[in-house]
Amino acid sequence: MVLKTFGWSFAVTALGLVAALLFGGWTAFGIVAILSVLEISLSFDNAVVNAGILKKMSAFWQRIFLTVGVLIAVFGMRLIFPVVIVAISAKIGPIEAVDLAFNDAERYEQLVTDAHPSIAAFGGMFLLMIFLDFIFEDRDIKWLGWLERPLAKLGKIDMLSVCIALIVLLVAAITFAPDAHQHAGHADKSATVLLSGVAGLITYLVVGGLSGFFENRIEEEEEREHEAEEEARKSGKKVSATQLVGKAAFFMFLYLEVLDASFSFDGVIGAFAITNDIVLMALGLGIGAMYVRSLTVYLVRQGTLDDYVYLEHGAHYAIGALAVILLVTIEYQISEIITGLVGVVLIAASFWSSVRRNRALAAADAQPGAPQDSAKV
Repeated sequence: MVLKTFGWSFAVTALGLVAALLFGGWTAFGIVAILSVLEISLSFDNAVVNAGILKKMSAFWQRIFLTVGVLIAVFGMRLIFPVVIVAISAKIGPIEAVDLAFNDAERYEQLVTDAHPSIAAFGGMFLLMIFLDFIFEDRDIKWLGWLERPLAKLGKIDMLSVCIALIVLLVAAITFAPDAHQHAGHADKSATVLLSGVAGLITYLVVGGLSGFFENRIEEEEEREHEAEEEARKSGKKVSATQLVGKAAFFMFLYLEVLDASFSFDGVIGAFAITNDIVLMALGLGIGAMYVRSLTVYLVRQGTLDDYVYLEHGAHYAIGALAVILLVTIEYQISEIITGLVGVVLIAASFWSSVRRNRALAAADAQPGAPQDSAKV
């Protein structure tokens, strides 16, 4: 079952790592490996959410999502989107950006370095909003209860995450953006950081708005389907269930694509905190995206979602750490190893906490007369 589901992912991993080794030696091999782990860890909750929606769809629409959808996710978001970011930030054409990446690495690196403040501000704000919206939401299961309980209470204040994000952006622009008087010959980058950060915030709000729109359409279609079925039963007429299911499934497919795109942003943007090399970025994110697809299929076929309840928390804390790192890198350089390991450590810690919780619940259930929620966090 595991080999059948993850076979293509294993094959892509082997090919990608070998390609990285041939392209840039063991350093490139390590960067691609870190990017792969980062993408998988950040997108684990994506796979869980996708599986929860995908299992409601017919076999036909499942195949559409896992074929057409994966092409959009892998080639559209993980491969093309980084090129677009560099092209827009450096004010060059996409074809020129790709050509420079392969044929003039020094100039490409310089362009990316010059554009890094805007990339970091855009990505940092997008990731920060994902993190803030997560920690300000009141959840039944809490990983770090001492921190998450008071934050959930604060989250009841309207637009709090947007206000905090804008304050952080303002502080970053004033603190980290180089000033024209200190760097002769360079324009003041504070305005660039502010503009790019606001663009990242707007992008997050638009993507979230579209996701909410499609989610509402799904709920409306399901309500109409139930009403039509009830009417058909009362009148003795037949209703075209296929058409209703098809419309609901179509909106589910659109919703899944927007949702998948929104989750893809954090991996793509986070990758810029690790490397500016477009080839290594494409290899690492491509490998990670294949595992997300395989994990989604695995969860659907197994008929279960997530047994490790804190992994989603760990992934979002990793997103928050990456957001801070990106904003700091506007002015200061941070080792790629440190950046990559932060996410890995947080995911590992949340996984281990989940294992301990499962063991505690199992031990509590095994004790006669023990309360059922004795191990609940």
